Amino acid sequence: MPTTDIEEVLALAARQAEEAEVYSVRVEDTPVSFEANKLKILQTRRISGLSLRLIKNGRVGFTASTKPEPAADLVDRALAVAEFGAEAKFSLPSSGVVREVPGYDPLVEGLELDAMIELGQRLIEKLRAYNPAILCGASIGRYVSTMELLNSRGGSVGEHKTVLSASLGGNLIEGTSMLDVWESDASCLASLDFDATVQRVIDQFEMAKTTGSLPTGELPVIFVPKAFAETLLSPLIVAFNGKTVQQGASPLKGRLGEQVFDPRLSIYDDGTLPYAPRSGPTDDEGVPSRRTPLVENGVAKNFYYDLQTAGLVGAESTGNGFRSLESLPGPSTTNTVVAEGDTSLADMIADVKEGLIVYQVMGAWAGNLLAGDFSANVHLGYKIENGQLAGRVKDTMIAGNVYEAFKERLQALGDKAEWVGGSTKLPPVYFRALSVATKQ
Repeated sequence: MPTTDIEEVLALAARQAEEAEVYSVRVEDTPVSFEANKLKILQTRRISGLSLRLIKNGRVGFTASTKPEPAADLVDRALAVAEFGAEAKFSLPSSGVVREVPGYDPLVEGLELDAMIELGQRLIEKLRAYNPAILCGASIGRYVSTMELLNSRGGSVGEHKTVLSASLGGNLIEGTSMLDVWESDASCLASLDFDATVQRVIDQFEMAKTTGSLPTGELPVIFVPKAFAETLLSPLIVAFNGKTVQQGASPLKGRLGEQVFDPRLSIYDDGTLPYAPRSGPTDDEGVPSRRTPLVENGVAKNFYYDLQTAGLVGAESTGNGFRSLESLPGPSTTNTVVAEGDTSLADMIADVKEGLIVYQVMGAWAGNLLAGDFSANVHLGYKIENGQLAGRVKDTMIAGNVYEAFKERLQALGDKAEWVGGSTKLPPVYFRALSVATKQ
């Protein structure tokens, strides 16, 4: 919608409410997908609209629209909702200095559909050149968004962002054995290393040519960054969510300042990293982005909040209020970064006499997420024997508790962190012993 419409809605709402905010977005999302070596999905989705949030008589009113409407209709709807809305525990942010956080690349916005198709085909051709028996899938995504946020206290934010994403996977069936491997990457920039993505997939297929077996029991386990993200990160992110804390469901409630984890573990939420898809100058409420330590040297330091949740517990927003067009903001992470350690992945492997390295899992949250329990099938992992990879393992499960693992069982953190999915940056992690169960 044009800026003049936004300003008209805000002006009318501000005359009838204590505070008001208009959030406007325009999104163009273009996914190109391949299945079974062939192009399957090719489309462009466009979404535009605005939402209005206001505070009337101390209560929150909200409405949204994806079509042009008279300003009076939007304001009337939001005022009607406010009669029954939640009590507002916040004030909207006023104007202030907002740092620039780059997240736009004209090369991504200008990427033609034909070039995206050609890129997906090239990824598949390179993987099939390694082994034509592999049934390949791939996706290339281009995402362009424009956000504008205005409020009655003078807050004003605009952001233009691009995201380019790519994924490549393959399925190989040999007799009764089936192997799936996939890799993905995302960035605000057009400079993704697609050849590296292909090579990572090929490396996994190559390593999986031989098989190995492990005993059931407590064994050393190494997680590469992707498996770290899939298996261990979610319960920690949930536990530090301010809404989980406010609801009394977080096991970390009341434990800020306490040594909860091994002193080598530090975790940050950082919305200021240049060209990371989850970065930006502010969150979706106009609160400036920042680097927030969640865990520092093993000590629980902060929870992450949006405005309303922070107000409910007497805290301040950490710049983590995010929303869709048709929803109120809620606390959500930006980029999750785990600080690097001092041990290379090669040295971790060399240190293991008999154990497991995990690359992909399935069903990681069969356990109690809030308690930190995990139980997962090892979808892709390898036996380590005398410091060497000794074949792909099958019919293997891992289980444990993230709080115990990161407090009592951490052996080492890797010295090289990698981006996973464009929103987490993690090193490999090595535990001296986790529960491993195999089907004999």
